[in-house]
Amino acid sequence: MRGEGGTLGSGSYVSLAVENVPYDRSAERQSRIGSTLARRQPGLVVVLENVHDPHNIGAILRSCDAVGVMRVLMLYTIEEPPNIKATPSASGVVKWLEFERFTSVKNCYESLRGDGFQILATKIEPAARTIFSFDLTRPTAIVVGNEHRGISDEAAAHADHLVYIPMMGMAESVNVSVASAICLFEAMRQRLSKGMYDAVQLTQEQLSNFNAEWSRK
Repeated sequence: MRGEGGTLGSGSYVSLAVENVPYDRSAERQSRIGSTLARRQPGLVVVLENVHDPHNIGAILRSCDAVGVMRVLMLYTIEEPPNIKATPSASGVVKWLEFERFTSVKNCYESLRGDGFQILATKIEPAARTIFSFDLTRPTAIVVGNEHRGISDEAAAHADHLVYIPMMGMAESVNVSVASAICLFEAMRQRLSKGMYDAVQLTQEQLSNFNAEWSRK
């Protein structure tokens, strides 16, 4: 899947290599790269719609890496896209993720559906169903929204389903980074149960290409 063109800050897909740092090609590091790639889940992506706080973005990206997400779609129609390379809390993971930039909900969703993803948008409303009721072993895109406004009406209206996280206290919701983590780790739980981290999800060609790319980072 491709974004709408350019580089983050000014565009779409960007590979974030570290400049002027000697490559570590030790056997231990290469083994870590290989085992991490073998557990990556190309069928699980996150869409950030106008999320603006750098600490939230950093926390979300760390959760993405932790559960094996490979791609993060940056859907920014109001806020300016963040400079993810300058997000301190995400500095250790951004180079292991792929980012795609979209400026339109329509284009973003069409791209996801073209790749066979179900689109689950987080929103608290009567039509929403608990995240725990969905099959997250299917190709799934989880959409999270702005800290104050939530997801846009357009993103909600055109999603396949609206999802929420059950709350047992007085508060109605949790922080967007916490919500993202809950959804992602539920996806990991389901995928672990189905053995999806034991069976390599990438093609041999993808494994080879990413292994070569990651080794240079």
